[in-house]
Amino acid sequence: MQAVQSRTETALDQRLPARNIVPDKLHDAMRYATLGGGKRVRPLLTHAAGCIFAAPAEALDAASCAVELIHAYSLVHDDLPCMDDDSLRRGKPTVHIEFDEATAMLAGDALQSLAFQVIAAPGLVNDGARQVAMIELLAQASGSRGMAGGQAFDLASVGKQLTLAELEFMHIHKTGALIRAAVLLGAHCGNADDAEFSRLSHYANRVGLMFQVVDDILDAEADTATLGKTAGKDEANNKPTYVSLLGLSEAKALAADMRGEAHAALAEFGQRAQRLHDLTDFIVARTF
Repeated sequence: MQAVQSRTETALDQRLPARNIVPDKLHDAMRYATLGGGKRVRPLLTHAAGCIFAAPAEALDAASCAVELIHAYSLVHDDLPCMDDDSLRRGKPTVHIEFDEATAMLAGDALQSLAFQVIAAPGLVNDGARQVAMIELLAQASGSRGMAGGQAFDLASVGKQLTLAELEFMHIHKTGALIRAAVLLGAHCGNADDAEFSRLSHYANRVGLMFQVVDDILDAEADTATLGKTAGKDEANNKPTYVSLLGLSEAKALAADMRGEAHAALAEFGQRAQRLHDLTDFIVARTF
């Protein structure tokens, strides 16, 4: 994990514009939003999936950066006053607090554009059709049928009591779509076939939902200093969560069930999928 996290930090640093390049304030905000924080779960998943197919590390670095840049942009916009209106992220002031709202909006926009610049760069993989498929996958995971659509559903659900099916629909899009993209982009960097993509897609869907269930549990149980973001905000804002719907005990049981389903989806890969197995356990057991 530490090796991949370090590789990802270096790769992001190399691809982000330097602070002394005009417009320097915007570039400073982009770097502030992206570097020096976060668990890098999505790049870890990309590298672990690519490891199954012996994908080149340089290609995995680029795919990981693209996914992480999308994730970073989403957090910047998520924290804005018009969205979740938060002042703390990764243990430091959010971008609109550290800079200003307009700069935060532009930084998110620019991070999204940079993600597609990275994944569209010539030579990422040696098959042009495969690279186009990777670009399409990331675009769909980020847009109205993925993360952005899930966020819209989330905003519209404040103060409402959702069913479990509705909650899963929201988080398959809001959280799960980008996690699924991270896994499948790693497979694209190797030579996965259609059946292998199908198994990994099922794995990623389970892990994506499980990640959100654990997030909801942590929001209810952990404190702000541990999380690096404002704890208890979902309950304070009357947002539907797995904890509010099921209670803590049942939410934890659901996470355990999803963990088992994720492991089962990897069975046919044998030892090649050990890193994905380990990450699955890490996501469930994390305390921050």
